[in-house]
Amino acid sequence: MKKKALLMILDGWGIGNHGKTDVIYNTPTPYWDYLLKTYPNSQLQASGENVGLPDGQMGNSEVGHLNIGAGRVVYQDLVKINLACRDNSILKNPGIVSAFSYAKEKGKSIHFMGLTSDGGVHSSLDHLFKLCDIAKEYEIENTYIHCFMDGRDTDPKSGKGFIEQLDAHCKATTGRIASIVGRYYAMDRDKRWERVKEGYDLLVNGTGKKATDMLQAMQESYDEGVTD
Repeated sequence: MKKKALLMILDGWGIGNHGKTDVIYNTPTPYWDYLLKTYPNSQLQASGENVGLPDGQMGNSEVGHLNIGAGRVVYQDLVKINLACRDNSILKNPGIVSAFSYAKEKGKSIHFMGLTSDGGVHSSLDHLFKLCDIAKEYEIENTYIHCFMDGRDTDPKSGKGFIEQLDAHCKATTGRIASIVGRYYAMDRDKRWERVKEGYDLLVNGTGKKATDMLQAMQESYDEGVTD
């Protein structure tokens, strides 16, 4: 009979600092302790470049599962796009060239929509900044940004700071912030159409609370207990 091996992933289980807040260390785990004492074991680094993320970027379950399953370091899309932005190879991306060339030739507006945060899992402010820069290089007159606030991969009240950074960058480009909505609505993945519809109506029909000062509007939202 051939020997068999079992790959078992315990989500949320890790090796902490053995302090008072280290729940796993302070909880009786007799079988786990037995395994460690009886069989060979080692520790894996689960963040940063060790799992294909930027240096210092915290890991997540998706990244961990991908690297373990592949048995090697799998560089994430975030890292690949970072490199493309840094060496300007993004300017040769067929999709980028096609979209911006068409907009310039036809006098069309450019719309960017997506997560606006530095969470690193599904978004990067630097990527958005680069796209705004490219729009300026193509002399696109109207570049509209539709911000989906994060609050999941980032602090639920950090969005205001991201909007401040984006607004400052837009001043040097043709970019303008057109709308702000939470990912709870714009990126629902539980098939709740009533949520998605609110995000859709905002983007397509302009339905929503209008404001001339986006930062003040966000602060008022926070004050009312509504976060990113």
